[in-house]
Amino acid sequence: MCSTAQIITFEKMKKFETITEAFDWWIKNVYPSLSPELKKGKAVQAWKDYTYDRGISEKRMRDILIEFGEFEIKTSIIYKPS
Repeated sequence: MCSTAQIITFEKMKKFETITEAFDWWIKNVYPSLSPELKKGKAVQAWKDYTYDRGISEKRMRDILIEFGEFEIKTSIIYKPS
């Protein structure tokens, strides 16, 4: 049992089909809440490149998600012989 002094927050885990889908969600939901110190350098450059369609690679999106978010990225490749 939790005391009234304890606050427990359970965030629903989100699953994404693509890196781009996850990055889009991160841009809209996580990036705005980053501290001003973290909104310098890589994070802000990635935000600008994505937001203004300057181009951002999937690898760079993946790196940003791992560095500035709480993401676990798995790759699944399935071979189905006919």
